[in-house]
Amino acid sequence: MVKWLQRPADYRAVWQAMQDYTAGRDAATRDEIWLCEHAPVYTLGQAGLPEHVLNAGAIPVVHTDRGGQVTYHGPGQVVAYTLVDLRRGGMYVKEYVAFLEDATIAVLADLGLQACRKPGAPGVYVPRAGGELAKIAALGIKVRAGRAYHGVALNVDMDLTPFSGINPCGYRGMATVDLAHCGVRCDVTEAGERLAARLAPVLDRPDATARLAA
Repeated sequence: MVKWLQRPADYRAVWQAMQDYTAGRDAATRDEIWLCEHAPVYTLGQAGLPEHVLNAGAIPVVHTDRGGQVTYHGPGQVVAYTLVDLRRGGMYVKEYVAFLEDATIAVLADLGLQACRKPGAPGVYVPRAGGELAKIAALGIKVRAGRAYHGVALNVDMDLTPFSGINPCGYRGMATVDLAHCGVRCDVTEAGERLAARLAPVLDRPDATARLAA
């Protein structure tokens, strides 16, 4: 099931809803993808170091339970929260993270944009002049009792200035970019629908325990 949340979405409210949904799941609960566009917020993951928030200004900082360091969410960015039962689907965490990255890379390819991973830095990147990589999508998940939540955030057409207030994902001076700055004309709704379509194959996968045990 794929659904859009009210826009702009309050981060704390969505985070609480994800936790409640995950805590209330049972073996028959359907997987879901929640698409949204957040009001401006910095989120600091479980491994996040406060010193990577350089100048938050008026933007709130939320300490959250996802993996990773610090990132920014705001208007012009689509976030796909993937609430998936990994145990039922027979997916290891590493395999699932790779799937999220692959799905995002595929969306960018559909839009005519070459993208890639960066060793040691989860997320999706696009090459810039001179060979530098700029981050276009951030990724972070939480797994509880074999069930995942949080997901991936894709920069579509946004004010990138707030990224200068942090070390994105804990990397000083990391360049960030969005689809618009890459010459791709696409709004948040279209980008979200494209991303959901690429992520949908992970939903309600049949039990693959036998495959993992083989």
